[in-house]
Amino acid sequence: MQKSGLFFLIVCSCLAGCASTQLGTFGEGGSAGPPDYSNPASWAALPDRQDEADHFPAGSPDNQANAPADVFFIHPTTYVKRNRDIQWNASLNDEKLNRQTDESTIRYQASVFNLAGRVYAPRYRQAHYQAYLSKQREDAAKAFALAYDDVRRAFEYYLQHNNQGRPILLAAHSQGAQHGRRLLKDYFDGKPLQTQLVAAYLAGMPVSRGLYQTLPPCETPEQTGCFCTWRTYRKGYSSRYYRQDSSIVSTNPLNWRTDTAYAPKSLHQGAVLRGFGKIYPQPNDAQNAQGLLWVSKPRFPGSFLITRKNYHIADYNLFYMNIRENALLRARRFQEKE
Repeated sequence: MQKSGLFFLIVCSCLAGCASTQLGTFGEGGSAGPPDYSNPASWAALPDRQDEADHFPAGSPDNQANAPADVFFIHPTTYVKRNRDIQWNASLNDEKLNRQTDESTIRYQASVFNLAGRVYAPRYRQAHYQAYLSKQREDAAKAFALAYDDVRRAFEYYLQHNNQGRPILLAAHSQGAQHGRRLLKDYFDGKPLQTQLVAAYLAGMPVSRGLYQTLPPCETPEQTGCFCTWRTYRKGYSSRYYRQDSSIVSTNPLNWRTDTAYAPKSLHQGAVLRGFGKIYPQPNDAQNAQGLLWVSKPRFPGSFLITRKNYHIADYNLFYMNIRENALLRARRFQEKE
């Protein structure tokens, strides 16, 4: 089996194996305090240095130096380790975890956007994966609040020191999308900063249609000042944790619509699963189904071994090239309106 398929399966197995991990009483983890975002070490990606967000597929170069927009990317949960020393929130001094974050989500998700924007991706004291499963709901809420406070302060630092009025693409996945949807409400929805929003890509977490007062879901590939969101599953998937709900927005990354129109494989521009030397063409179709994105079983070398129907980990990777080109299209349309 090729590494592309292994990457998909190993991460899924890692996440699934965290259910038995136990956490104690809430604490702020091993971090001595909040990150100092004036220190480049507090960022997983910055546009003026070489980092994992600089990767790009063959034939589609990194364009950060000339990009029309900025990208603020919030990474998903990578704090999933199982031992007696785990805390509710990750320490930013955990070099192994930082490297794992950089070599996975920054390389394979944040890099999606380096054609459209200069990529800024903060490190933050993310909540442990167990916070989603624990019955200690008050402690879990505190852990997520601590994580969001880091993201919020990173965004404020970026606005004050880096943005300089440039258009903004907000992008996030999973726990990152949980914080991203709140950031979008706190800083963009009905706020002056809304005039700078190209679009928000909030993959892997549900976003209800009534969450924002003035920010609509993106309904066309060219629309700006809107948000996209999807959660990817095998066609026919159902679960007590992810029930179909028509009040939840689902954006189809193959046609960028929120209706239930079927999008065939022919609209798929390619997936990136492991390494950037090969783009996997037309691995699956896609169709919205009451708040979920249903796809056929993806086809690429080794995919026959995938038995799971929850494709959450691949929300970005399965649609890498479609998202990459769409972000550039929206950024250019935004520029034309200025």
